[in-house]
Amino acid sequence: MRNRPIIIGVTGGSGGGKTSVSRAILSHFPDEKIAMIEHDSYYKDQSHLTFEERIQTNYDHPFAFDTDLMIEQINELLAGRPVDIPTYDYAAHTRSAKTYRQEPQDVFIVEGILVLEDKRLRDLMDIKIFVDTDDDVRIIRRIKRDMEERGRSLDSVIEQYLGVVKPMYHQFIEPTKRYADVIIPEGVTNTVAIDLITTKIEKILSESREGQG
Repeated sequence: MRNRPIIIGVTGGSGGGKTSVSRAILSHFPDEKIAMIEHDSYYKDQSHLTFEERIQTNYDHPFAFDTDLMIEQINELLAGRPVDIPTYDYAAHTRSAKTYRQEPQDVFIVEGILVLEDKRLRDLMDIKIFVDTDDDVRIIRRIKRDMEERGRSLDSVIEQYLGVVKPMYHQFIEPTKRYADVIIPEGVTNTVAIDLITTKIEKILSESREGQG
């Protein structure tokens, strides 16, 4: 009998389509208790730094994240207790004063560029997914997103990508591919892979209900 939520880790490079894959899985279960938790919510508070110091932060390094808090809160959710998840203010480059209440669910999708990097976090996961997308596709998507949604200039996006994002991807993110149960080339357009994953989740949920019945 299974009485704990299913934890699904979804990772890959920035702009690789991991959020789209996560949302595709979510949309497949409109009648289930399912939610997504983003590692980006757990960027460390930087209110003690000046704005100039904050913008120098390497957001693609494991040290940028308060992964300890994420693990603590996921364990609370696994125990059936609600948590208040932090939010990050990208314009101010620090944690917002706002939080949001996350109630326990049957399925949690844990999404982020480094969610497979920490063994303690990996060990909480039932299914580990790596979304594998070419570097050139990811930089184009990142430029579009950061300019449209985050008010960044083209030069700043390119400089950050070449100086930090790309080297950190090859140093920290790509090596976590070896921990993945499933590698999805081309992200959300790979409907066969999405179908296989959602079928597996359905099977686990069904077995869980049979065990409780």
